[in-house]
Amino acid sequence: MADYERSQGKLALPPKAPATGKRVAIIGSGPAGLSAAGDLVLKGHEVTVFEALHEPGGVLIYGIPEFRLPKAIVRQEIDNLRAMGVNFETNVVIGKTITIDELLGDEGFDAVFIATGAGLPKFLGVPGEHLAGVYSANEFLTRTNLMSANKFPDYDEPVYDCRERVAAVVGAGNTAMDAVRTALRLGARRAILLYRRTEAEMPARADEIRHAKEEGVEFVTLTAPLEFLGDESGCLRAAHCQRMQLGEPDESGRRSPVPIKGSEYELPLDIAIIALGTGANPLVQRATPNLATDAHGYIVADQETLRTSKPGVFAGGDIVTGSATVILGEGRGELFTRRRLEDLG
Repeated sequence: MADYERSQGKLALPPKAPATGKRVAIIGSGPAGLSAAGDLVLKGHEVTVFEALHEPGGVLIYGIPEFRLPKAIVRQEIDNLRAMGVNFETNVVIGKTITIDELLGDEGFDAVFIATGAGLPKFLGVPGEHLAGVYSANEFLTRTNLMSANKFPDYDEPVYDCRERVAAVVGAGNTAMDAVRTALRLGARRAILLYRRTEAEMPARADEIRHAKEEGVEFVTLTAPLEFLGDESGCLRAAHCQRMQLGEPDESGRRSPVPIKGSEYELPLDIAIIALGTGANPLVQRATPNLATDAHGYIVADQETLRTSKPGVFAGGDIVTGSATVILGEGRGELFTRRRLEDLG
């Protein structure tokens, strides 16, 4: 229905409540931030969304490939929010460009909603991850989606040229599937998924695994990279791998991978993409006094009200819960507007 309305150019914006005189700053323009912005502006509040990158949309723009979420849809939704009165400020890094205390102080905002997501990539911690041609999945997808690598040769390609090369993604979650299918679309001769357990333990959704197989992704399971090997110019040439077998279950309930002695081998590679999940970027937290975080760096917020330990500051989405889906992020943004917002702080 939304696609049809958009195609017909008959957008009907919902009615707004009278202006309240209250101002809300939203940090991050991903699912939680955009959802909260739309609901808040309808309640009559003045809303400004701050985005660190040069285009709003957060993970919807830079993290999810075009073939899964066409960017025209996201940009239309953002344009709708602008038409409803939401202000967007890009290239603003909260904690560097300006702090939360300054937003609540000199800038005159009545409340701040932190929706920065969980965008700090995790790495293997093995030698050779510094080599040219080794990326985190975050960087690879951002360079492809936000910097138009998927439109080569119309745009200069801001990633290592995938055409006719061998690319491997380490990991087996949904982001790993996005990355390896993206490598295929960028022209990789072989797109390999390296996973240290078996397919039965893969955390990705079953349909994502099926789609990857249908498109020609090679699944190499029970294999773990021990080191990335470079050539004389500092470019990736291979991964030194070890074959694994499954042992007893670990704390996740999945059987632990156990190295097989004497099974090491070299896998020739041109590109390696590390997709082992993400954590909380600490920038906002470090720059904000009296903002409580948990042992993993995520912001502590009340599950019902999304209030943090700092007066006037709320938080929701992945920066509170850890990495989740777009729908769950949107839900946390909507919860922010439904619960305890009468006084905005």
